[in-house]
Amino acid sequence: MILKYPFVTEKATLMLENENKLQFIVQRDATKRDIKRALEAQFGKEVRNVRTIMTMKGRKKAIVSFADEKAAEEIISRLGIM
Repeated sequence: MILKYPFVTEKATLMLENENKLQFIVQRDATKRDIKRALEAQFGKEVRNVRTIMTMKGRKKAIVSFADEKAAEEIISRLGIM
C-alpha cells in the first residue's frame, strides 16, 4: 500500500482551499510515478503534479495537485476528513 494516510494540518488545509493540493504520508520507497498511479487508481481523479519531501520524523510526504479544481475537496470529503 503506497498511500498510508492523508496528512492534515492547518497548513495542509490552507493548501487544500487555496491551491487545490492534498498531502499524504506515503511509503519511503515510493516514487512520484507510483504515488500518481495509486492516487488515480484509488480516487479516479487526474493528478497533475506530485512533489515529495522527507519530514523531520523520517516519513515521506507527498504534496499532490490535481487537474480538476474541485478534486482535492471531493477526495478529502470522500475520506471523511472535512
